[in-house]
Amino acid sequence: MSNAYLRWFTSDQEFPFFIQYGGHDEDMELHRHVDFSELVIVLNGNATHIVNTEESFIKKGNVFVINGDTSHAYKDPTHFQICNIMFRPEMLASAGPDLRKSKGFQALFVLEPFYRNIHSYPSKMALAIPNLEYVESLISVMIEEYKSKQQGYQTMLISRFTEMVVYLSRHYDTQEKGIEGTSLMHLANAISYIEDHYLEPLTMEEIAGKSDISVRHLNRIFRSYYQMTPISYLQKLRLEKACYLLKHGNLSITEISYECGFNDSNYFTRQFTKAYGMSPKTYRQSL
Repeated sequence: MSNAYLRWFTSDQEFPFFIQYGGHDEDMELHRHVDFSELVIVLNGNATHIVNTEESFIKKGNVFVINGDTSHAYKDPTHFQICNIMFRPEMLASAGPDLRKSKGFQALFVLEPFYRNIHSYPSKMALAIPNLEYVESLISVMIEEYKSKQQGYQTMLISRFTEMVVYLSRHYDTQEKGIEGTSLMHLANAISYIEDHYLEPLTMEEIAGKSDISVRHLNRIFRSYYQMTPISYLQKLRLEKACYLLKHGNLSITEISYECGFNDSNYFTRQFTKAYGMSPKTYRQSL
């Protein structure tokens, strides 16, 4: 096992902070962070996350914090891309009392990292696609600020980092119930493929083929893990995206239906109304 130091990534002693996109095509060796903590956001794909001697599967949307005393590594990456945010723990000490009272903040940034160092403790946070897209927009701004280093960039980065901490704390979610063994790896591949291509035309046969299992087996493990079919999950993602566009954009209902993978705007309206108890038009007017 090797040690990693923040000075390997930044020589700025007055601003101990570093952010980058990380891509892993091969296994990473077990290492620990001597003098910094790391916030990891999985942007794409999946991998096996090794924490001390325990293993768990992580996929697109997972978010977790690794503290200095905890050794970790990745293996068996599949289209695996992450964002690493490395920071000194004292940066969180300046969080306001309202945030420190937040259960999400305490869970994600305090309790999870603490228990992860003691025993196996998989990430309990999995961002929905629209939430992940918002986090990705924050990451993009932060990385641009970090690279350009314009006047006031440190203040801007602290501000954006604080915004991300608050946002993630608010969206901290409960641990999904999992299943063990090879089936989970097939499921992780299926989920990653759906989440990467949910706005495109997809069939059960295509999803199962990308997961290297039969349609029947895919349906079975999907139901046991998510209590829904893969197609229902696909539609759920599309409807969540539609909600985001209705809230933040000016596209027409018809344009949104096509943008979210529905080829029939009337069918989109029926499914949206069934899921949310109101039509897309009423939903937009209620915001």
